[in-house]
Amino acid sequence: MLHLAAVGPSDGLARAGEERLAGEESARGAVRSERRKEILRQRREELGLSQEDLAARLRISVRAYGNWERGLVKEWTDRKLLALAEALEMSERQCFWLFRVMVDRDPPPTWRAAEEARLPEDPAQRDYLCDYAAFMEAVPYPSFLVDHRWDVALTNSSFDLLFQSVRPHPTALPDDNFLRFVLFHPDAAGVLEDHEPGWCVPLLAQFASALAAAPEDEGLRSIRQEVARDPFMEAAYRYGVPHWLSMRGTDAAEQDGAVRAVRHPDPQWGLVRCRMVAESSRMLDEMGLTRITLILSAPLGGPIGPVPGRGGAVHQQGARLRAVPSLGE
Repeated sequence: MLHLAAVGPSDGLARAGEERLAGEESARGAVRSERRKEILRQRREELGLSQEDLAARLRISVRAYGNWERGLVKEWTDRKLLALAEALEMSERQCFWLFRVMVDRDPPPTWRAAEEARLPEDPAQRDYLCDYAAFMEAVPYPSFLVDHRWDVALTNSSFDLLFQSVRPHPTALPDDNFLRFVLFHPDAAGVLEDHEPGWCVPLLAQFASALAAAPEDEGLRSIRQEVARDPFMEAAYRYGVPHWLSMRGTDAAEQDGAVRAVRHPDPQWGLVRCRMVAESSRMLDEMGLTRITLILSAPLGGPIGPVPGRGGAVHQQGARLRAVPSLGE
């Protein structure tokens, strides 16, 4: 219906528009509120901590922390969020997304992730890890360092390139915990071909062995609890893994030498066969770390192309050692 430009739409139309916008804003606010609760609860449970444990770390009452986790906070200040990031042992990337979810902005530039606690106390081991970062960057294939919980200590540029399209996630980023990524990240199947039989089941078998060897390990127990909350993963863990091992033998669960497939973002590779090579060294063994490299070979159904990250086609950004500050800092 026509109306005079100087007068504008009728009051009824204006109110309808305002109500529609208010409804959309309310819906977005509800989704954001649930997301805030989820990121705190999931990270706490990932660490195997209770609300009482977190309250003790934050030096606040259990009731006060319960309000934080339920979203009953008048204002999320930098001080509160940084304290949360430290108490929840968040990496720099996780802290970034904590701020983005909670207050829709970046952390203050002076913040540094509380990674010092993860560093080896031995200065020789620290120096070794710093030099190992340069060594890893020279590897042309996706390569990463993990501990017995699959927590990732180091990735190289080729690894980052392979997983560059993966969206943020509060607990299952590929460069935070590789097992959680394989099992729980919704984007995992987009990179890891034959995701369920080729990746989930073998890693669940390896996880079962690790948990049997260290049943009191809080990190492994928290992963087991998360598996139990996922009906599909729980069924795979209880029934799929034993059946798979009975058919293929226990050697099938070994990482070293396993042949799988990934979908590489570089179109010259696309769907590509890869062999997993797991290796260590004396000093890595002392730190409980293993290097896993995905040796990419011929693309499935196509000719061999140049190695991504070589020949100037892909820019190398340098290794990212999560437990060791960069030399420029």
